Amino acid sequence: MVIHLIVLMCALSHSGFGGSRVAVSLYALHQGASQLTIGLLMAVYSIVPLLLAVQVGKLADRVGPRMPMLIGTVGVTIGLLLPPLFPGIAVLYVSALVLGSTFHFFFITVQGIAGGIGGSEHRARNFALVGMGFSAAGFIGPFLAGLAIDHLGHLAAFLVLSAFPLVPVLMLVFMPGFLPKARKLSGAQPQRSAFELWRVGGLRRTFIASGIISSAWDLFQFYFPVYGHHVGLSASAIGAVLGVFALATFVIRFFLPPIARRFSEPQILTAGIFVAAFAFVLFPFFANGYVLAAIAFLLGLGVGCGQPMSMSLIYALAPPGRAAECAGLRVTVNNLMHLLIPVLFGSLGTAFGYVPVFVSNSALLVAGGVLMSKARIAVPGK
Repeated sequence: MVIHLIVLMCALSHSGFGGSRVAVSLYALHQGASQLTIGLLMAVYSIVPLLLAVQVGKLADRVGPRMPMLIGTVGVTIGLLLPPLFPGIAVLYVSALVLGSTFHFFFITVQGIAGGIGGSEHRARNFALVGMGFSAAGFIGPFLAGLAIDHLGHLAAFLVLSAFPLVPVLMLVFMPGFLPKARKLSGAQPQRSAFELWRVGGLRRTFIASGIISSAWDLFQFYFPVYGHHVGLSASAIGAVLGVFALATFVIRFFLPPIARRFSEPQILTAGIFVAAFAFVLFPFFANGYVLAAIAFLLGLGVGCGQPMSMSLIYALAPPGRAAECAGLRVTVNNLMHLLIPVLFGSLGTAFGYVPVFVSNSALLVAGGVLMSKARIAVPGK
């Protein structure tokens, strides 16, 4: 029951957050923004998480999940309300900063608690369920954002999305008792550096692989609306393709628990990276919405299994009492990629067109797959 309530909050919070990326991108394009401007806006989402994710993880380990999760859900609501209150491109930078900063209080905390609910034997299942919640949100948020833009207007879309995180806010305010408590460690705990975690070989390789596959997810979320706009797709069609991608992540995560009983987290993560690499290289050669949706589904299968398995593996390898801190370091690495990739590939697309953007990211994924395939990571409980 506990994990299912957490999954519900994940789905609702991320519907608002995930939909915001589509709403921000298309509203900026509507205002005449360039590819580089869109890349900068998406990069702003990652600035604060890049700097503070580890500290957020340490906070969640120390005080428990309720406060950071509440900060996350309230912040997402505020970030979505800013563009309708203060229209224009300038406020989108503030909105992206608020959304990216606060949502990760929620996201990191969930990663830090999900693996321990029900014991280690349910770790992979829990992260698969959490991933399904985020996948459902990845379908609902972008799809409704596209529909709202086409039928109600760009600014109204932000108002529609802002309704989703309000339910988790109410749950956290009025019924927080279902959340796990902060883990109490015996004795005085010394000050510890996140670099200690980075020096653990298995964790380091997983952080890097997670960052690479997360960059693929992020690039698709930010760049496909640009590419779809270029080839003449409507906002609803763009939202639908993004929704198909999210549907694929949901489908693969539904089957992850039995898959995880047969294969280890590193094996599943590696396979997912290579599938995503193959899908990415196909995108720039097609303009038909149905074909692009099929490619997006394939990409969703790859990154959809990669993300939960990296979270599960990091949780399994984390030292006692430092699960959320490890999740924070993972988010730091991911957001370093989120910060660099949109600006780099937005500039690349502006200068050279769409093909180099997709092909170069495919090559980056192949490098991550090779890194994981050569690693020998011992997973506790396996």
